[in-house]
Amino acid sequence: MYADLCSNPNNPSGAVLKKTLLQNIVELAQEKNITILSDEVYRPLFHGITPAENEFPPSILSMGYENTICTGSLSKAYSLAGIRTGWIASRSRDIIEKCAEARDYTTISVSILDQQVAAFALDQNCIHSLLGRNIALARTNLELLERFVIKHDEYCTWVKPVAGTTAFIKFSRDGQPVDARELCKQLQEKVGVMFLPGDCFGEEFKGYVRIGYVNRTEIIKEGLEQARLFMRKEFDDIPLAS
Repeated sequence: MYADLCSNPNNPSGAVLKKTLLQNIVELAQEKNITILSDEVYRPLFHGITPAENEFPPSILSMGYENTICTGSLSKAYSLAGIRTGWIASRSRDIIEKCAEARDYTTISVSILDQQVAAFALDQNCIHSLLGRNIALARTNLELLERFVIKHDEYCTWVKPVAGTTAFIKFSRDGQPVDARELCKQLQEKVGVMFLPGDCFGEEFKGYVRIGYVNRTEIIKEGLEQARLFMRKEFDDIPLAS
């Protein structure tokens, strides 16, 4: 049996599964002989929680259970999506061998240039500067996004992200969620700002939009200013979710 923890840190909410909860999941998995798959593609990018905190989430590989699988890549936290390089890790030799066998049928080779860029980025002489730059961007831009949410708290609610590069914000009017797809469509067409509708994740996410905020700060500032103008002039005409 397999259990998928989705992404930790989570996309799109920026929340994390904390240490105690992870331990409970591992204990249950051990009892039932369940293999755990944890996507940790955003894992290095923590900006609202630190390793000094008791509930800081360790990697699933550090939880003392062999039948775990961790996936990651350079595309998110490291801002190197173009080289299309990632990895699978496990403490189970059997799992790794099975993954390697499957890979033989899907990938003939990986670009040598991409591998060289990946090795350079992950080297100790580069990785800390790279992550430091992205964490600083996340903190600066998240503060701007938080100001936007506070300014429009009549319409916006969220759980502030503590990691990753995305936020999940609910837009409502008169206590009812708006049509997120129409909101995103009109934002794009009228002011050139791209949010993504969250209801594609399920009916329970009506009114939610996914916002990526770890971009150049000047772009975030301009985008949020355009979104502010849209809220003032156009938001009342957005239909409510059906």
